[in-house]
Amino acid sequence: MIDLPAPLSALDALARDLHWTWNHAGDAMWSAVDPELWRRTQNPWTVLANLSVERATALAADAGFLAMLADVVAERRQYLESPGAFARRADAERLKGIAFFSMEFGLSEALPIYAGGLGILAGDYLKAASDLGVPAVGIGLLYAQGYLRQSIDREHRQRESYPYNDPANLPLQRVRGADGSPLSLPLPLPGRMLRVRVWEARVGRTRLYLLDSNDPANGDTDRGITSRLYGDGTETRLLQQLMLGICGWSLVETLGLPIDFCHINEGHAAFAVLERARRFMRRNGTSFLDALWATRPANLFTTHTAVGAAFDAFEPSLLQQYASLVEQQFGESVETLLALGQRRPGDPQSPFEPACLALRGCGNVNAVSRLHGSVSRRLFAELYPRWPVDEVPIGHVTNGVHVPTWDSRWADEMWTRTCGKQRWSAGIETLSVAIAAVDDASLWSMAAQRRNELVERVRTRLAAHLTQRGAAPEQIAAAADVLDANVLTIGFARRFTGYKRPDLLLGDRDRLRRLLCDPQRPVQLLIAGLAHPNDLEAKDMIRRWVDFANEPAMRGRVVFLENYDLGLAQQLVQGVDLWLNTPVRGREACGTSGMKVLANGGLNLSTLDGWWDEAYAEDAGWVIGDRVETRDDDGDAAALYAVLEEDVVPAFYTRDASGLPRDWVRRMRHSMALLTPRYSSNRMLLEYVEDYYRPGTELARRRSADGARPAQALRSWHEGLAHAWPQIHFGEPQLLGEGPARRLRVAVYLGDVAAGDVRVELYADADRGHAAEHIVMSRGEAVVGAHNGYFYEAALPGPRPAAHYTPRAVAQHGQDLLPSEVRLIAWQR
Repeated sequence: MIDLPAPLSALDALARDLHWTWNHAGDAMWSAVDPELWRRTQNPWTVLANLSVERATALAADAGFLAMLADVVAERRQYLESPGAFARRADAERLKGIAFFSMEFGLSEALPIYAGGLGILAGDYLKAASDLGVPAVGIGLLYAQGYLRQSIDREHRQRESYPYNDPANLPLQRVRGADGSPLSLPLPLPGRMLRVRVWEARVGRTRLYLLDSNDPANGDTDRGITSRLYGDGTETRLLQQLMLGICGWSLVETLGLPIDFCHINEGHAAFAVLERARRFMRRNGTSFLDALWATRPANLFTTHTAVGAAFDAFEPSLLQQYASLVEQQFGESVETLLALGQRRPGDPQSPFEPACLALRGCGNVNAVSRLHGSVSRRLFAELYPRWPVDEVPIGHVTNGVHVPTWDSRWADEMWTRTCGKQRWSAGIETLSVAIAAVDDASLWSMAAQRRNELVERVRTRLAAHLTQRGAAPEQIAAAADVLDANVLTIGFARRFTGYKRPDLLLGDRDRLRRLLCDPQRPVQLLIAGLAHPNDLEAKDMIRRWVDFANEPAMRGRVVFLENYDLGLAQQLVQGVDLWLNTPVRGREACGTSGMKVLANGGLNLSTLDGWWDEAYAEDAGWVIGDRVETRDDDGDAAALYAVLEEDVVPAFYTRDASGLPRDWVRRMRHSMALLTPRYSSNRMLLEYVEDYYRPGTELARRRSADGARPAQALRSWHEGLAHAWPQIHFGEPQLLGEGPARRLRVAVYLGDVAAGDVRVELYADADRGHAAEHIVMSRGEAVVGAHNGYFYEAALPGPRPAAHYTPRAVAQHGQDLLPSEVRLIAWQR
């Protein structure tokens, strides 16, 4: 990059700040720098990196351009200096900072360090934190190659490439230490010390710190640890996770960041809880386990996985290689730390799972949708033996999307007219009412404008890809005529894999052809998605779709768009009329792609999985199948065709005298008004703040007071209680009274357990007619002749049979997290 003339010096800060990925105040200015490059990339950093000396000199003397630059600088300054909705709260200062750890962050194609939904969610999180003024920082890894780039060859098969990410050509800068030199963090490894470099990306008001091992002082193998996202080989994956967690928290303390809460986005960063506890231990002179009890409430683990086999698992022998380092650094045996990550602690054959470490090292765990919460409780039930599955301590915060990143310019204009320019930096409570008042003609005109823009973009992109593929000139020329801006446009784009069933529509090709080519009510399809390099089944699905799209009769109706990335995703969700999603129920943790069409007036057609299971409303979209858990591809395919033929297509093409599809527009309005605010990252982030960050931070502060004496006392209490717990046993329950006056009484013999450390309850499982219940029993008189035995009683509500209820005892303490960390439970039967 050239040295900028003084009048243009502000361009560097503007291009480095990824605020431009969702704030388009500077678009006209960047277009003026290089119109052609801006049109092709929409990337200020690329435009600036390719700026010539001659052009820079001309711009520096251009009064009109300098006026534009001054306006953009002033707009950015106003954004940075104006507090967001959270920062304006009187009690905002009680939450000093959150460190958000993630293996990938999807902010822009200018920083290609993400693979899919997990990274896009993390990027949207940071953008929402910037808008709201939530004091969060991101911590991740910088990959030399990132994730794959997809191309389709002449045989219609996926090919992968891995372009090099040169940090000098990314919107990053090296982080410097207190002495001004580039900062490197040490990570002790067997026989050597790894040097980890640190980079910073600016995301509006927030910061993203990225770690990489490509330091010349490291050996060649170690330099390759961060060569590729989800690197090849089990040990490389382990080393990436050690880097992210241990060096990530080390960075927090080295820079003195005011962080009081640690949020682990998936289990890859679980080692952060160990490093956080180790640092606390050294600082306060406690044992490691006392430090873990002190810090655990202010750690949160968000799980995004819905299949047990998808969790990372490392053989204990691999972890044993680091035994001496563990014992030296933590003052505990490697067996003690291994047990924190094993499903069967102490079993030498039980693998080490970072997700299990996260469960035991975090005060709270959440899934990313209501249905995923239910799935996750089943996945981790064995870690909470004898606890009912519905009481496994995993809640849920349904994911949301950063609306300004995903709305089209046409939708943005409509939201701005109705809800104001600062709508996503303020409260979202009034947005539904405002957007619900938009008239039908305005909504339908917006839909037409964004669909037309999508069609033009697809034609340009398709022609470029066909040229790269070496297609015949007539085929390239024909790309200018694909699609029709007045036809119902359906989008399907995501990672190709079996459980997402991207080939469900191909089950009956003749029926699909009839649907697409109906002369009166045609339909067009846009398909995109990547397959993992080793997933041959998924690659074959892609080939079949490309084959279908290249049938002569389909070339104007079906387009497969290669190299699915964040930029293409934005174009699709901004322009399609209908977003299609076909996962097997219970296998999609959340699936945020369908949320991204909401602000644009797009509608959803999906199985009842992930977020759609809780979001679906009859007048805001459509469903495929029902809530049956059993996989039925043939049945779901038949249901999909039927919904398209009988509901979706008629709703789009049934017009009134003025040409408006009133039923379709009614659904657009309801979807935009009801679902857009509810499934925004603003709502998601504020739920995290209120449900987890605030209470967790307060509890950790109480435990850490006075040199962590409360934490030490709590751990000591727990160890003593666990030792005596097996002594608890019950007598036979007695039913007293009849009808509404029924009471259940039971003798409980506590042995050496203090009565104040126990809560006795009646528990009843959920059944078809009743929800699960637990009723606290009152302690009465002592059992005559018994040591520490008491009678406990409780009234039985309603007509439910007494036999449904079972007495049980659980531990209780004013500062415990039950059963996240205190899992003691005893049952009468």
